[in-house]
Amino acid sequence: MTEKQNRAITIWLFTVVGLVAFLVVFGGYVRLTRSGLSIVEWNPISGVIPPIGQQAWEAEFAKYQQTPEYLHINKNMTLDGYKRIFYLEWFHRLVARVAGLIVVIPLFYFLIRRYIPWRQSGPYLFIGLLFAFQGLMGWLMVASGLVDRPAVSHFRLTIHLLTALTLFGFSFWLGLNHYYGFPKRADDATRSSPFRLTILVLVVLLIQVAYGGLVAGLKAGHVSNRWPLMGGRWIPPEVLSSTVAWWVNFLETPVTVHFVHRWFAFVVLIAALLLYRAVRKRRYSDILAKSATALVILILVQITLGISVIWFSVPIWLALTHQGTALLLFLTTLFIAYRLVHEPVPYAGELKHHLRAEPA
Repeated sequence: MTEKQNRAITIWLFTVVGLVAFLVVFGGYVRLTRSGLSIVEWNPISGVIPPIGQQAWEAEFAKYQQTPEYLHINKNMTLDGYKRIFYLEWFHRLVARVAGLIVVIPLFYFLIRRYIPWRQSGPYLFIGLLFAFQGLMGWLMVASGLVDRPAVSHFRLTIHLLTALTLFGFSFWLGLNHYYGFPKRADDATRSSPFRLTILVLVVLLIQVAYGGLVAGLKAGHVSNRWPLMGGRWIPPEVLSSTVAWWVNFLETPVTVHFVHRWFAFVVLIAALLLYRAVRKRRYSDILAKSATALVILILVQITLGISVIWFSVPIWLALTHQGTALLLFLTTLFIAYRLVHEPVPYAGELKHHLRAEPA
């Protein structure tokens, strides 16, 4: 692979990362403005063009008027009001279509031109398949809100989010490989305590993100606008409802999901502080030490944003900032894991090592 070919693939992978980030955050905006259920059909080709003319708009509005969201929430919505939410969802789907082309067309070009040898194409084809699955999951999520209740399945929404995160992280990791020229793994790097702590941070962070998806799907952010107490108590009695099995509360009861999400953030913080201490204790490269510091700062910012979202009753701009910061947290943790995999494990007092940064 030449330097020019490697640079092209690197740019493509990081472009995919940026597109996924935009779709996640803008998807949050679509959800918070209750625009996601405005288009009741999935037409991959004809859906690229919005309705043209009064008759076409009235026909589209008539379809929406049969949905649970219109019947139970937006009964008084006018055609002009419908156009506003329609265009938000339409734009979201349009960007997703364009992103799909940006994923697929360069991928086939790289394969045909042998930038990517076929025997090494697995990870890159996985990105394309994952993007296709993400689109399918998005429609299944929307479809779940068109049947009998004016809300999508919180489970499908969470799967949709986690699939996006997988695509986001996998593309980022592969992009780092190209950027750093596929450096060799350092001996015993994955057995070091900092690396194991990084995996712990990733696990608890993914659990927290998953609960964020459940909170969004259940609209559990509106359960309480007080912090640290909920309903004047540290642990509200509704956390373990007697109407369902105790474990079901942690997946389906809004109060419980909200309670877990607000306090599990501190588990993420503790794990990050342990990682920070382990990295600082050894003399890793400056960029790794600074990344560990940035991770702790980002978590503190994220907790502050989460509390603010509660206090101010889920304002859209704060909620989206909270969501975007979660993506930065995930990328920072992945970057730390990547550096730890490829840096020699130093001992106390040992000279700092630096990961080779020249592309192959």
